[in-house]
Amino acid sequence: MKINCIIVDDEIHARKILEKYITDIPHVKLIKSCKNALEAMEILRTQTIDAMFLDINMPKLTGLNFLESLKNPPIVVITTAYREYAVDAYELDVIDYLHKPIPFPRFIKAISKIEEKLQIRNNHPLVTQEKTEYTAQNFIFIKADKKTIKLNFEDIKYIEGLGDYIKIHTKSKIIISKLTIKKMVDLLPENRFPRVHKSFIISLDLIDSIEGNQIQIQEQKIPIGQIYRQSFIDLINTFLKK
Repeated sequence: MKINCIIVDDEIHARKILEKYITDIPHVKLIKSCKNALEAMEILRTQTIDAMFLDINMPKLTGLNFLESLKNPPIVVITTAYREYAVDAYELDVIDYLHKPIPFPRFIKAISKIEEKLQIRNNHPLVTQEKTEYTAQNFIFIKADKKTIKLNFEDIKYIEGLGDYIKIHTKSKIIISKLTIKKMVDLLPENRFPRVHKSFIISLDLIDSIEGNQIQIQEQKIPIGQIYRQSFIDLINTFLKK
């Protein structure tokens, strides 16, 4: 899932920090770094923006006043040196409130919240062209244990996220790779490998049963996360209707 975003902040140092953070995350694209709300308004009018990192104290038009003026705002993360505006900001339905100076791990958490919000908004992650190509091939290549390993889709039972690593449970072995679970979402065909929890992707082909908020795949029970539940149910229902 690609995230198109803008920065709106009158402080050049603050913009530079956020610009660096964004360039370090491959699936997040910075469309524009704006020094005021009026500049951002023009970008929002002409381009599709998923998320906006918005400062509060700016000349001419404050961040909160700017946000109040938008009929259909993107997902908003407030970035500010002032804590006292948090209540007002959340009343405007911002998804996160980052206090400057912003540590990179805290910024990553905000990105995760944006991704979850976009998934809910779209019902499920978008299927990219890359996924379509892999679907036709029925395999991908990944790096693991200092080797390049061919991973056949039919062998995957489920994938477990472990921070910056993943544990791939196959029919014959477990593979640990330095990939994030979000990267695997991008690599695998979503119609065969839905993400059902922040820490789990499962093989639709190998589900034995579904009961309540749990999926049974052989001996393993896998939880269904709340924000992924509806998209997973919708996917299952497409088969029930056939």
